[in-house]
Amino acid sequence: MAIELSDDLIMLEEAAWAEIQAGALTTDTAQAVQAAVTAHAEATGQSRFDVEAALKKRVRHPKPEA
Repeated sequence: MAIELSDDLIMLEEAAWAEIQAGALTTDTAQAVQAAVTAHAEATGQSRFDVEAALKKRVRHPKPEA
């Protein structure tokens, strides 16, 4: 089953990833992502781990555009 990710969730992870790459990740950003992942997982009945893994893969290792 494919993991569905909301645009808001993707934007939060993109912001966190940008902060990580700049060496400036804040606890507020990290906590916001974790809270959103947990809420999304609970709302969709999916594993939090699976949602987080799919989110990181989508943001950090995007598929090349054709």
